[in-house]
This record gives sequence, structure tokens and C-alpha cells, in this order.
Amino acid sequence: MTPAVLVLAGPVTKDEVTGLCDDVRALLEGSGAGVVVCDVGGLGPPGLGAVDLLARLQLAARRSGGRIRLRDPDPGLHALLDLVGLRFEVEGQVEQREPALGVEEAVEPGDPAV
Repeated sequence: MTPAVLVLAGPVTKDEVTGLCDDVRALLEGSGAGVVVCDVGGLGPPGLGAVDLLARLQLAARRSGGRIRLRDPDPGLHALLDLVGLRFEVEGQVEQREPALGVEEAVEPGDPAV
């Protein structure tokens, strides 16, 4: 299924946050995909207001049984989210997983054989 997209443009005021959370819930229920892609490219300069907005959108999505994925985040916003301890899935970012088959990990001397 193709996830729904919510475009976040310009600085978002506190009054708009509740409506955007409702939009995330409605998109999750309407699409059935379990993911809403939030296009944050036009959100404006990164700041704590954007962090608060994204945290609230993620909370609304989780409460509805889904999650949000970021599209086109500013590197500064990505760094700020990491700084405050919020992890978001980002479109196009490689998912962390096990190394490919045939790749050997380093072994310390004295480690027991498996």
C-alpha cells in the first residue's frame, strides 16, 4: 500500500497542531497503510516548535496504531531530533539491519567459538 502524504508548510502555529494531529489520524484510518509520510521540506528553519510538532504527530499516529515517516528533512532538523532523543524513519534512509551474508564481524582474541 502507498502511504498517505501530509505536507507541512511554513511555520506551524500551536493552534494548527491539533488539526494536523487529527489529519494524521484520519489519513491512517483512511489509507490503511499504517504509515503517514510527513513532507517537512517546507516546514521552515529547524527549531523546538518543529520538534514539538513532529513529536505530537508521532504520538497521534502511534495512538492510532501507525507511525509517521519524514520526507526531505533539513539536516539541522534531523540533528535536532537526534539531540532531543527522537528517532524518526526517513524516506530514502537505509534501514539498520544485520550485515549481508558472507560478511564476517571482527572477533576479539579469547572469544569462545560459536
